[in-house]
Amino acid sequence: MQEVLDKEKEQSFKIFDTIASTYDLLNRLLSFGIDILWRKKLLRQLPNKTNLKVLDLATGTGDLALALAHDKRVAKVTGIDLSCQMIRLGRKKLQGLEIQDKVVLEIGDAVSIPKVDASYDVVTVSFGIRNFPNTQKSLENSFRVLRPEGRMLVLEFGLPKNPLIRLPYLFYFRTVLPFLGGLLSGNWKAYRYLNQTVEHYPYGQDFLNLMKKAGLKNLKATSLSGGIAYLYSGDKLAELKLVETDARPTTL
Repeated sequence: MQEVLDKEKEQSFKIFDTIASTYDLLNRLLSFGIDILWRKKLLRQLPNKTNLKVLDLATGTGDLALALAHDKRVAKVTGIDLSCQMIRLGRKKLQGLEIQDKVVLEIGDAVSIPKVDASYDVVTVSFGIRNFPNTQKSLENSFRVLRPEGRMLVLEFGLPKNPLIRLPYLFYFRTVLPFLGGLLSGNWKAYRYLNQTVEHYPYGQDFLNLMKKAGLKNLKATSLSGGIAYLYSGDKLAELKLVETDARPTTL
């Protein structure tokens, strides 16, 4: 199963191209709107600074990018995604908004991240990193483009540990969600794929271990809605520099 998923992830952006027109609507319906609350929790974890420059990976139609742009601490948001159709719809959503000058949505690979080193204060990704063909490489490049004292924030699905939540959740995720998603979007394969990526993806401490390996510090995983989703946070600490002095030992 994992080998099949890994191959599909390499072309996952094509799947999102096919469901782009119904993606936002289905997100609201299938999550009962709770994904909006999860993004608000992410905003609360932004660094307590002003003029933040943010890079939003797998930005899709720009839901998180727009939410970030409305935050007074944020000066500029760049959202990248390999799905041309998602970016096209995201740019449409921006038209006429007061914050449109603060947001740039462009085609870009969230794994290689073709951006200059140490150029962003914050890197975010919302419910997209599990679709990357190489999570570790994406985290390492996120670390690379972060400025010292920068922060990475990741929202991603998990699996509830409490059986009273886990069992009905898995039933919904394995049966109801793929059926409704396929019915409303016309792409049955896409929503079966999205369901499978969640069940075969590291979460909780396992995901924090990947962030640690990438060099991020002050790691934290916050369980949301009983473990249905997690908010991960990690910082790029400033390097300590040794200061040379001309002081010489004195003799008594």
